[in-house]
Amino acid sequence: MELNDAVQTLTALAHEGRLEIFRLLVRRAPDEVAAGEIALALGVRGSTLSNQLNELERAGMIASRRNGRSVLYWANLEAAGRLLGFLANDCCKNRPETCQPIADTFLRRSKDWGVNVQKGEETAHIYNVLFLCVGNSARSVFAEAVLTRVGLGKFKAFSAGSEPRGEIHPRTEKLLRHLNYVVSGFRSKSWDEFAVKGAPKLDFVITVCDKAANETCPLWPGQPMSAHWGIPDPAEAVGSDTEIGLAFTEAYRQLFNRISAFTNLPIHSLDSLKLQKHLDAIGNSAPSADDQSALERTA
Repeated sequence: MELNDAVQTLTALAHEGRLEIFRLLVRRAPDEVAAGEIALALGVRGSTLSNQLNELERAGMIASRRNGRSVLYWANLEAAGRLLGFLANDCCKNRPETCQPIADTFLRRSKDWGVNVQKGEETAHIYNVLFLCVGNSARSVFAEAVLTRVGLGKFKAFSAGSEPRGEIHPRTEKLLRHLNYVVSGFRSKSWDEFAVKGAPKLDFVITVCDKAANETCPLWPGQPMSAHWGIPDPAEAVGSDTEIGLAFTEAYRQLFNRISAFTNLPIHSLDSLKLQKHLDAIGNSAPSADDQSALERTA
């Protein structure tokens, strides 16, 4: 990256509104997000948002494409990487001691993934996974339940919400009981519980609804990897009693399939880039009508 390019990029980001847009798109990466959704998430007027998006796109920090009447935007992570590389280059060449914290962080992260960097040996590690949605009453609770069951011995599952309802949705509890889960341990709680001193050191944070993915998350202990596995909210389903019940069943099925794929990943043998690609691919996988019912597989 040339100096002029770096200046243009930093100038584009040196604005509160544009920086918030870029941060939102990074959180949603590699998803494409409609301009209307960005405006709603950040509370920005359409005309203001359009100008800010144009500035970021001219600087190369985001890209876009038209989809019918909508324009979809996504973060240019390669450009962000080039900027970070440019900023770190002089530091690491001329003042290596100032880059030591970066190296130390890498070593800690490597050990967290169950790898002894010095000896190159795998070590036993239980991965802490936090599932997030807004209300923490349906989707994130399903995810916590499924991972607790299928990831036993390898994963520890948690769930929380940005605006917790304070209670588990009755249909969530009913379906889990039907599938022979013990529901007494589940509760609707705030994600703030996982950002305080003494909270579990997280390895993965996975959002299962778009609204939670668009919000600015707390600073999680453990520098976890993140992914977005958005699915429709069954609590907003309308129709007959049977149709609403099917919405909850479908939400559970999709999460079961994705979490099953997740638990089968060779996490300890994947570098961060490859692991992130796997996590994103799981979130982008379309539900298949031909899949065997998750209800049958877990009953």
